[in-house]
Amino acid sequence: MATHYYSCCSIPAKPTSQTSSNNSIWLPNHLVSIPRLRNNLVPSLSSAFSLGDSISAAATSVGVDGPTTSTNPSRSLPFRVGNGFDLHRLEPGYPLIIGGIDIPHDRGCEAHSDGDVLLHCVVDAILGALGLPDIGQIFPDSDPKWKGAASSVFIKEAVRLMHEAGYEIGNLDATLILQRPKLGPHKEAIKSNFSQLLGADPAVVSLKAKTRKKFDSLGENRSIAAHTVVLLMRK
Repeated sequence: MATHYYSCCSIPAKPTSQTSSNNSIWLPNHLVSIPRLRNNLVPSLSSAFSLGDSISAAATSVGVDGPTTSTNPSRSLPFRVGNGFDLHRLEPGYPLIIGGIDIPHDRGCEAHSDGDVLLHCVVDAILGALGLPDIGQIFPDSDPKWKGAASSVFIKEAVRLMHEAGYEIGNLDATLILQRPKLGPHKEAIKSNFSQLLGADPAVVSLKAKTRKKFDSLGENRSIAAHTVVLLMRK
């Protein structure tokens, strides 16, 4: 006889079950027979419900007390992955600072701090990997003390928290998106300074730059964005 498998989707909305004389439950179409217990629960189904209730309760408890401020991740994992994104408006009269390097341009990032889109993005990636609050919560733009602050301050704090939790940079991949200026002549300087701030070997740091083909605010030189993925390894 062929073996049949059941999924929750295959059970009709109004199943027709029959009970045989040997106290067994017959599922629809008489494909499976499982002994009945005194409480009329099928063992495998009752176990599944118990497991599901446990998972649901655990999931519901996550985040009840709001974002954690602990610098120690709840589990000592061998590695952690974080993703970061940032975007800033470009306006005349501001410096364009990327990775701690002042890039010559006719406009720069409008921001509360120095607007370094790359460093902000990386800070968020590291904090995310550690399960900590994001950069806006730790360094809020409503706090006057961060007005015009160098973003190197933020990344040094993120790196400190990373080491405190027992991790180091495994590798980091960052992508800058902007129409102008061309970053080819500046990429090595950005990468070198950036790696130094991270305390990481430049060999594990990747930096790419893309345009938006003159599409949307990024392509029209009205904004700049960055994406980052970081792998943290247990020391």
